Amino acid sequence: MRVSLVLNGSTVTADADPHVLLVDWLRANGLTGVRVGCETSTCGACTVLLDGSAVKSCTLLTVQMNDASVTTIEGVATGGVVSPVQEAFMAEHGLQCGFCTPGFIMSATALLATDPEPSDEEIEVALEGNLCRCTGYINIMRAVRRAASVMRGETPEPVAGRSHERAVVRHVATGAASHEELGDTEVV
Repeated sequence: MRVSLVLNGSTVTADADPHVLLVDWLRANGLTGVRVGCETSTCGACTVLLDGSAVKSCTLLTVQMNDASVTTIEGVATGGVVSPVQEAFMAEHGLQCGFCTPGFIMSATALLATDPEPSDEEIEVALEGNLCRCTGYINIMRAVRRAASVMRGETPEPVAGRSHERAVVRHVATGAASHEELGDTEVV
């Protein structure tokens, strides 16, 4: 079946098996920042933006995307410049292993597009469909608050006492690589 959609800002027309989940179709087409985690729609690792709203791509068939706009973590940066949300996740170290990070970034991006000054409770509600087994969520919350502040034009507080390998964090926050894909690069 033919499907035509806007994918990360570009119009794409392709064949899609009627039974293929969007997460599998995206990954098969090189967008591996979209993760397959639980396969039961509970972890949020597969979160993408569908017409601007955060959705779990493991719950949708690719053929349902006809005439839709889908944004993955690979499409969040523009012109090679990371988004304020991605930058905030790097600055606040809102990740550890990085597996869940793209899903969190997508959910936070959707939230901040509609609510530029969310309360902590609103952030928690927006992120409740995403699970992380590493961070304890404190730095994730800091990252979303920081991104909101930057997007409102405010100057965020400097991050002190947290040094980490920016290149590795950048790869994970943009969906460019997993630990396995980074090879010999030291992950700190």
